[in-house]
Amino acid sequence: MRKITIFDTTLRDGEQAPGYSMNIAEKVEMARQLEALGVDVMEAGFAASSPEDFESIRAIAKNIKKATVCSLSRLVREDITRSYEAVKDAAYPRIHVFIATSDIHIMHKLKTTREDILSKVKELVAYAKSLCKDIEFSAEDASRSDWDYLVNIFEAAIDSGANVINVPDTVGYTTPDEMYALINYLKEHVKGIDRVDISVHCHNDLGLAVANTLAAVRAGAKQIECTINGIGERAGNAALEELVMAINTKKDYYNCETGIETRQLFKTSRLLSSITGVPLYPSKPIVGSNAFAHEAGIHQHGVINNPMTYEIMSPESIGIIQNRMVLGKHSGKHAIESRLNELGYELSPEEMERIFAEFKKLTDKKKTITEKDLIALAGAEKMSDIETYVLEGFTVQSGSDSSATSSIRLVKNGEVYMDAAIGSGPIDAAFKAIERITGLGNELVNYTIQSVTEGEDALGEVMVKLKRKDGEDTVTGHGLSTDIIEASIKAYVNGVNKILAFRS
Repeated sequence: MRKITIFDTTLRDGEQAPGYSMNIAEKVEMARQLEALGVDVMEAGFAASSPEDFESIRAIAKNIKKATVCSLSRLVREDITRSYEAVKDAAYPRIHVFIATSDIHIMHKLKTTREDILSKVKELVAYAKSLCKDIEFSAEDASRSDWDYLVNIFEAAIDSGANVINVPDTVGYTTPDEMYALINYLKEHVKGIDRVDISVHCHNDLGLAVANTLAAVRAGAKQIECTINGIGERAGNAALEELVMAINTKKDYYNCETGIETRQLFKTSRLLSSITGVPLYPSKPIVGSNAFAHEAGIHQHGVINNPMTYEIMSPESIGIIQNRMVLGKHSGKHAIESRLNELGYELSPEEMERIFAEFKKLTDKKKTITEKDLIALAGAEKMSDIETYVLEGFTVQSGSDSSATSSIRLVKNGEVYMDAAIGSGPIDAAFKAIERITGLGNELVNYTIQSVTEGEDALGEVMVKLKRKDGEDTVTGHGLSTDIIEASIKAYVNGVNKILAFRS
């Protein structure tokens, strides 16, 4: 079968979407998980866009050993140089250059001519090739470009050294039939196209990103560009998990396969949601909480008799764990560590000690600990930063006839700090008390809470977004507890610690 190259742009195009920004440490953590997932290429960022983006690409390049690490660049000499400096230490570096080719972009955005664009492609793709042997060229807004002009552009890019040519549906305008026809047209008319890989990058403005990408695969595209959970500009990109499972489920139809370890899909999706603080909607295909839920009696009866009656893939195939091990207060650290290793978590001895301590605390509150609880504990540990402040204790008081009050005790460098505040509710009062202790003056941008597991004693996960007083950047704090007020306080303290770590 044909091998399809998976080009993941979660850390570049995905991270550009409002609410999905990540700091350098979070990007490196996400990159490591993408490597475990088995992506072939990861676009780590846009090196020329900011010093922080440059540093994050360089950090990822130094940490990733199996996948190609790529930096996006405008077709501008200085941008290309900056991209090369960011990725040069990667095991497999790539420079990805782009320029718009549709008349509407050429006339109104670039304010130039087709001839000028063609000249730049010839000159600057060659310059990129002189720095790095792996060059991808993208014709921005290709789906709205003149096809014959695209032929000229791609021929120039190939002659100048590009080994991957990308056909983006930048504004999500095309349809599957049109994409199939365009890829076929380019295959028939572009000289030298047999020497390069054809790639596609589809946006989801009309909800067709996945369908358009799969149509391109049928037409012969070798590389597909996508993001975890489909995040990205505007309505997002083609979702990696949907593309991979479509190809995997319909191998006989597409006659191709990917190198993705599908049992890492759920873990990767959850990690991204935890890092960004943006939860998935329940009906999200493949990884949503309802993706394998059956409420209708007819469906339930069919699944009981044979899961294939209503499930075209198994939950286990994407890494959704069905409870197979009963865990409780008598479970030992070795059993917990062994099960986490089976679930794909590589933990240091220090991390394991902290997780086991939290596990023991949880057994005092829950009779049965599920594997989903374990995953939540491991995820919370991976999201923790250096703990400047540690929550020692709290009290809250609230009622319909009185104002909500909260007192908080935090420990910093062995010294206990305590303060209290009044708020519009117990959580608001607790957050204000933390601010009185830390004196940071952060702004709460967003607050979300969701149940991690099932039942009346379920773990609640809280995610808060805090905006730094001294900048526009936001951080995401995480908290986990069977008590939603405690989870909220933990999340806020975690966010405060991230801000302090960011400053240092």
